[in-house]
Amino acid sequence: MSHDDFPTDDPAVVTCGLPYANGDLHIGHLRTYVGGDVFARALERLGQETAFVSGSDMHGTPVAVNAEQEGVSPEAFALEWHERYAETFPEFNVEFDNYGHTHDETNTELTQQLVRDLDAGGHLYEKEIMVAYDPVDDQFLPDRYVEGTCPYCGAHARGDECDEGCQRHLEPGEVEDPVSTISGNPAEYRERTHKFFEVSAFADYLSGFLDRLEGTSNARNQPREWIEQGLQDWCITRDMDWGIDYPGGGATASPREGGETAEQDLVLYVWVDAPIEYISSTKQYTERVGAETFDWEAAWKEGASDEHPEGGEIVHVIGRDIIQHHTIFWPAMLEATAHAEPRAVMASGFVTLDGKGFSTSRDRAVWADEYLEEGFHPDPLRYYLATNGGFQQDVDFSWEKFAERVNTELVGTVGNFLYRSLLFAHRNYEAGPQADAPSDAVAERIEEAIDDVAAAVNDYSVRALGDAVTGLARFGNEYIQRNEPWNLVDEDPAEAEQVIYDCVALAKAIAVLFEPLAPEKTERLWTQLGEPGSVHDATVEAAREAPAATCASRPSCSSRSKTSASRR
Repeated sequence: MSHDDFPTDDPAVVTCGLPYANGDLHIGHLRTYVGGDVFARALERLGQETAFVSGSDMHGTPVAVNAEQEGVSPEAFALEWHERYAETFPEFNVEFDNYGHTHDETNTELTQQLVRDLDAGGHLYEKEIMVAYDPVDDQFLPDRYVEGTCPYCGAHARGDECDEGCQRHLEPGEVEDPVSTISGNPAEYRERTHKFFEVSAFADYLSGFLDRLEGTSNARNQPREWIEQGLQDWCITRDMDWGIDYPGGGATASPREGGETAEQDLVLYVWVDAPIEYISSTKQYTERVGAETFDWEAAWKEGASDEHPEGGEIVHVIGRDIIQHHTIFWPAMLEATAHAEPRAVMASGFVTLDGKGFSTSRDRAVWADEYLEEGFHPDPLRYYLATNGGFQQDVDFSWEKFAERVNTELVGTVGNFLYRSLLFAHRNYEAGPQADAPSDAVAERIEEAIDDVAAAVNDYSVRALGDAVTGLARFGNEYIQRNEPWNLVDEDPAEAEQVIYDCVALAKAIAVLFEPLAPEKTERLWTQLGEPGSVHDATVEAAREAPAATCASRPSCSSRSKTSASRR
């Protein structure tokens, strides 16, 4: 990994936090996945070798609880949701290079090997801890099978996280006044033997890591408080039968009621195997396309490649509720096992609906499938989610705000320029407007837009990516209005042709630079411009090149290329 400006010579991996395989996706979820897709595409536009990966999080108590309620196995339950996610993301033009899941063979093997490496390095130990237990139903209660009071802030909390208060990760036995979420019975604490990862030994490393970390400021600042308060070691096993087995056993249970001691069935905590899916998914991508196209080991392993001794450029795009896992636990695991540390963490804010938080139980959300069923195009939503506020800021969604931004910026600015320019070219230049090169002012403005895109990528700002292109389209509108080619056609036909040639050059640059935000619409524009290949393969160099042809002889150019917030 380097900290040079993108693009670098090291392979980049952009990941998105894994969706829990237990419910429908809404636009609050999509904000993160669209943001990751936009950033990965923008890296590729700059010429960065990039793999964009993610997968479904199949394990953990929420999946087990919901599967039990539906009377199916956790695996069958989670696989059904995984398949739905794998179908839904492409419908919003979120195109992962690989989308796996945590229960597959690749992730199981890599997870167990990494845990063995932690153990071999002396980073794991056994400890007797207090685990919530339901004496009425005679069962232990891991993670979200228990709720109670946060010992740090006093808010109502789940067994693994103070989700309604300080957002702090909670270890087994910490939540006060525990109650079973299954039966509603008051719980008590009993001793159990579990495995711990010695995170506290990495406090100095993690402080330095946060100093180096790029991305959004919330991802750097929030975890510093936890380090200053003193890091707690991390319990990495759970009393469950759904998950990846702890490799090699070695831990035994304390006697149960009745006095018999038995080998303990331990699975790894979901936050052990979940981030390892980032590596597993990258490995699966390499297995599909070949190491000559993308080498997962060069990206993830320190010293695996002479060309990339420190690994690649790892960028995590996540929701802000999982900052701690990606800036404390995960980098400590990577450091302990000689893997590359993340270069950046981009943590998004939450999305509210008309000022109120999304609620799946109250059906208060804009659901991904319903958005598409209503006939809306995915690209306007991508643009809105990416550019409506800074990435780490909370944003409020309303249909009125959505329509206003789409109609003002996409239709009124970008669409208006493209429609006016290409329609004029089609009507007035049968062979396309001809010129030796764009005028100096236009060439300079295109170059400025390319610089703005590069700056946005290096600032980890998907909003600035959109601003760079709408700014270029705004310049185009001003340019065509100022030069009035409709008057120049008779008065100075050569100058009129230069002006429209300039506009076609601007349209080509917009197609290239806007592709990360509106990939489907820009592919259509690329075809109308008569450019060869796909805009998805074009880098910023293509924005500097003269247009291959105009669309004068193409009937599709006479159709309106505007994007609209109304139905498709």
